[in-house]
Amino acid sequence: MSWGGGSAVAVRVLCMRILRLGLAVSVAAILCAAFSSAGAQPGVVQDSGGVFHGLADHPQLAILDTDIGDDIDDAFALALALQSPELKILGITTAFGDTELRARLVDRYLHAIGRDQIPVAAGVPTPHSNVFTQAAYARQGPERHHADGVLFLLEQIREHPGQITLIAIGPLNNIEAAIKRDPATFRQLKRVVMMGGSVYRGYGTDANGKPRPPEPEWNIDRDPAGARALLASGVPVFMMPLDSTQIHLDTKEREEIFAHGSPLTDQLTLLYHQWKAGSDGHPDTPTLFDPVAVTYEIRPDLCPATPLRLEVEDNGLTRPVEGAPNAQVCLKSDEQGFLDLLLERLTGDAKR
Repeated sequence: MSWGGGSAVAVRVLCMRILRLGLAVSVAAILCAAFSSAGAQPGVVQDSGGVFHGLADHPQLAILDTDIGDDIDDAFALALALQSPELKILGITTAFGDTELRARLVDRYLHAIGRDQIPVAAGVPTPHSNVFTQAAYARQGPERHHADGVLFLLEQIREHPGQITLIAIGPLNNIEAAIKRDPATFRQLKRVVMMGGSVYRGYGTDANGKPRPPEPEWNIDRDPAGARALLASGVPVFMMPLDSTQIHLDTKEREEIFAHGSPLTDQLTLLYHQWKAGSDGHPDTPTLFDPVAVTYEIRPDLCPATPLRLEVEDNGLTRPVEGAPNAQVCLKSDEQGFLDLLLERLTGDAKR
């Protein structure tokens, strides 16, 4: 017996209502047993790929690994994660470049919205030449020493084996370090959902408006060895590449978010304007690469995944090759569905 995602939710909700009313306990027991026999877990929904996703009353455990502070999409990804009751954020780790300053940015962000209880850890610092556009915001965050991000990740996996989704939206330096430090513990992740790669298209469009050919994508290009280590780790990998993540936040939607006036959207407004001022020559319209990875964890139907085998070249190119799949890859997303979800979450009251 198997239940689709919608049927599973309906059965579970009906079961709970019957039990709460104290009526027809035997009927409730039968329905609950049927739900259990479908292979589902309490409080989760199974999609067509056999992956379980959290309901609001039983959120799935997640850690966000981010290079927040350069481009603006990380700030929107963090906002979406915080506004999604399907997720329980165990912590946030910062990746690439000045990870301590990135952690201070997250500290200020979380304090401003009353979410200080979420741990923030600084990952592996690396050389970098790109502009930290939101450094002024970050420097106003509290000065404190942050825990080792790689150690934090491994400790959380040990505490919750098989239960944590790592949402990776930056270069993979922390992931590479965690695999090197303790590969057996890393394998106990439930899965990694990542933004990265370029399979059949690159950044933007050419002079004729056609998608550009595949090219090294930033997160993979910064650490190709980390991407190879992840794909070989034995942990299920769900990849959101350039093919499906180049979704633009146009003026109408952007101003609707900024005009909302909540503590959360106020942080996005500040960070957006610092990004805009520090991104010489960049357009005003952000491309929301990273929030697609968060969206996949809560609404996988908006970005169906295809099993592929990817080979990571030394220059960071992710090339599809023959062989057993080593990743589930979203090649096309429902862009309007994504934007509708983002606006609903960021201008609504969904939060934990």
